[in-house]
Amino acid sequence: MRLSDFDYVLPDELIAHHPSPERTGSRLLQVPPEGPMTDRHFRDLPGLLRAGDLLVMNDTRVIKARLHGHKRDSGGLVEALIERVTGEHEALAQIRASKTPRPGTVLCLGQALATVQAREGEFHRLRFEEPVAQVLEREGRLPLPPYITRDPQAPDESRYQTVYARHAGAVAAPTAGLHFDEALLAQVQALGVGTAFVTLHVGAGTFQPVRHDDLSLHQMHTEHYEIPAATVLAIERTRAAGGRVIAVGTTSMRALESGADETGQLAAGAAHTALFITPGYRFRVVDALITNFHLPRSTLLMLVSAFAGAPRIREVYAHAIAARYRFFSYGDAMLLTRLG
Repeated sequence: MRLSDFDYVLPDELIAHHPSPERTGSRLLQVPPEGPMTDRHFRDLPGLLRAGDLLVMNDTRVIKARLHGHKRDSGGLVEALIERVTGEHEALAQIRASKTPRPGTVLCLGQALATVQAREGEFHRLRFEEPVAQVLEREGRLPLPPYITRDPQAPDESRYQTVYARHAGAVAAPTAGLHFDEALLAQVQALGVGTAFVTLHVGAGTFQPVRHDDLSLHQMHTEHYEIPAATVLAIERTRAAGGRVIAVGTTSMRALESGADETGQLAAGAAHTALFITPGYRFRVVDALITNFHLPRSTLLMLVSAFAGAPRIREVYAHAIAARYRFFSYGDAMLLTRLG
């Protein structure tokens, strides 16, 4: 398939620039493998689950990854978006500046100093004089996605985090999880639906465009993930009892599918993944997926097309646009069942 196969036209007014007043107030499109789709609200989710199902969630926490400043020598303005913290004093970052900074350039980022060490693909390796975590907490700003055309506001500090976020390291939220609040989680657990966690630190590469129409030429960004032993055990028990493994978000799915061997056996532990899921991929772990609506021509649109079938996803997106669903990070969600 070609990149052009994953395009669609989205009216600008359907891009969600703010979250819904309540987390569970978002809409939810129920999508069976075939037949009519059903328009619901996210608070209806418990009625779509069964005792013995398992929700697997990504408990990463978004860091204040956007920094503004200038080059010490020239005074030229710069913006740095941390892609990944690689050490106590080092990080990879996307740099926006009128001229690309060369190795040795010192950046003044608020009260912090960082030296450009090297260029690594689309990123720059920076070394900070202080611990990176300390700099980000003091100088950083929440990195809202590029299609949200406003500055972060006080409510974003909580609403662009899941209620179960624990492990800091992401520069974008695992947005399917933003629809859950504590009351909804308690409700599904009371129904006998299990919950388990993985950690995948979403990188800024998730917003990088696919530049080749031939998808085989695309180089997927790399992200760090960890699957706890308790999650492996929960999935094994769910399968043995005939329950469904339901990934909350594409990041949870990528972690689970990356950690599985050809037979679907999961291994606990930490690793990096550059898994690029396109139609034809054979899913090994996940039976159903809760996810938001994704950008045209994006790797995430390719992933859901692989999961539910490209023709079905085209129907889903046409329905969502006609029904005025809200799109992207702060938008609405859908519940998909695996094709086949």
